[in-house]
Amino acid sequence: MINSWPKSGDLLKRNEKWIPGGVVSLNRKSDPNISFSKGFGSRIWDMEGNEYIDYQAGFASAFLGHNDPDVNEAIIQSIGDNLVLMGSGPTDHEGILAELFCKCVPTAESLQITCTGSEATYHAIRISRAVTQRDHIIIIQGGYNGWHNDVSANVISQFEEIGERVSPGEYPFDSLSGGIPESHKSLVHIVNFNDLKSVQYVIKRYPVACVLLEPILQNVGIVKPEEGYLNGLRNLADQEGFLLIFDEVKTGFRHALGGYQSICGVTPDLSTFGKAVANGYPIGVIAGKKKYMDYFIHTEKQTRVLVAGTFNAHPITNVAAIATLKKLASDEHGVYRHVEKMGDLLESGLNEILNRFSLPFHLARERSAFCLYFMDHAPKDFHDILLNNNFELDKEYRAALIGQGIFNFPLPIKQGSISYAHTAADIEETLEKTKNVFRLLLEKKPKLAKL
Repeated sequence: MINSWPKSGDLLKRNEKWIPGGVVSLNRKSDPNISFSKGFGSRIWDMEGNEYIDYQAGFASAFLGHNDPDVNEAIIQSIGDNLVLMGSGPTDHEGILAELFCKCVPTAESLQITCTGSEATYHAIRISRAVTQRDHIIIIQGGYNGWHNDVSANVISQFEEIGERVSPGEYPFDSLSGGIPESHKSLVHIVNFNDLKSVQYVIKRYPVACVLLEPILQNVGIVKPEEGYLNGLRNLADQEGFLLIFDEVKTGFRHALGGYQSICGVTPDLSTFGKAVANGYPIGVIAGKKKYMDYFIHTEKQTRVLVAGTFNAHPITNVAAIATLKKLASDEHGVYRHVEKMGDLLESGLNEILNRFSLPFHLARERSAFCLYFMDHAPKDFHDILLNNNFELDKEYRAALIGQGIFNFPLPIKQGSISYAHTAADIEETLEKTKNVFRLLLEKKPKLAKL
């Protein structure tokens, strides 16, 4: 049983002298505080030397597994070839990556490459405003689309933080950040997932440039679109003249080579990608219909959208992305078949274990991504989760798993991620230790057991 991390605590205290909060991305802070020193394949090791099967996967970015040998080999080769950031003129690697990406995602007619997914969503919103000459946007309650002003709204917030709906169709902008002008918040309308009526309510009252959403909500677990919802948004966008933007930073390349849009059969006007594209190397992509992407090169100053960045399409990141996409596209490796098989094993095993107990649960899964909710049905939206999920038990369950050497982020309703590096043995070990966890929980909560 792992129950203390003194080296991790010491490191956090040292970092706090020079870094506010001790970490450079505050969503990495966790309870318990654990610092990891290395990772390979499906495994990670903390500073104390404890080994874990990893389902955090760098917030779902390490889809092939940590330190994938094919990606590493490509990067080492490029360094040996003296590949450097020149900052002048086009590069062959960015062209190779763009062509390969568009072949993988047939709905992408052209693209631009950024360093992060947040930058990609920032550009997508700008394009939508330039195209429509409208300022208002719609985003989804419980969704996460980055750190910038337009999208820094609540994600995993309690009812008292969110507040009541300000109208039958929308919620107030409960910001994740200070420093956002009130006038800017007035342009952003937050509605529930799977709720077309709320979208209709907003677009009748405001000049809306775009609806931006994750096609599956994957920052509050796994909340899937109901039948007709995404098609309904597509139809509304066509009728009302706003752009439909899919944020596939988490879903893209993890669920299918063509993104989740290739599964649901709905083509957005623009899409954003990141994470799995380069197997954990820093990248963001904005892609979509050429007539909209060409706003980056518009001749009219009033509608031309600025795209710039010294480190956009950094050569090392490009090499990592090219190696990743080639491996994902290869039948020889069969990445998607393997992770689907591992997902099936985990889902059936967890359902068998949980059915032994009297507590309500629902295992939500989309291929390699999963989330165990302690509620008796599949969630429809974030409010449904807030009302029905047992957050206290969720937190205890995750903490107990970490003590057994199974790591997923210790925050309720955070997604778990299977990688190509996970094996059947990893899944079996996870299931055996999950049984141990529920035995431990039953010692404290005997009422969970079936009579």
